[in-house]
Amino acid sequence: MSTIIAGHFQLQDEIADARLALLDAGFAATRISSFYVNPPGQHDLYELGGDHDKSPGAKDSDEGVVQGGATGAVAGALAGAATIPISGPLGPVVGALVGAHVGSLYSLHKMKERGEPEDDGGNRRPPRKAGMMIAVAVDDGAQEARALDILRRLGGRDIERAEGQISGGDWRDFDPNSLPLPA
Repeated sequence: MSTIIAGHFQLQDEIADARLALLDAGFAATRISSFYVNPPGQHDLYELGGDHDKSPGAKDSDEGVVQGGATGAVAGALAGAATIPISGPLGPVVGALVGAHVGSLYSLHKMKERGEPEDDGGNRRPPRKAGMMIAVAVDDGAQEARALDILRRLGGRDIERAEGQISGGDWRDFDPNSLPLPA
């Protein structure tokens, strides 16, 4: 594993300029990687697409539907029992069925609201932004300082430090969902 310094640039020409500057500074071409990072949710990591095997907001939905259905069924059966003189013995049964259905729909409020952040254990770093990115593997503090200086001087944004492997110009273990650590 190497330390990797990476930064975002707006244009491909800026990436090309950064690559040339890193090469001129003595970094090997095989230890430089440039690529495009898709927006969050669009990394196509799973067969059906997306970044997660299921929606993060739906993690409590099963439990909520069962609780809501049970509560609704009891309330519906009680309401149906009050209608026994009019509806006969089917009143509590129909009341329980309708109550269970309405209760299960109402319970969907247990699901996370759209846009609510995942609980990340108190770590509030923002996710990695989409865009063109260039990364270089460095061996020591002097190389790291040189890479940081080059990327900053050329206008690199959101410069980050990571651990990984770049070989043959490819950052093989790059995880687009990892939270970037600012350099």
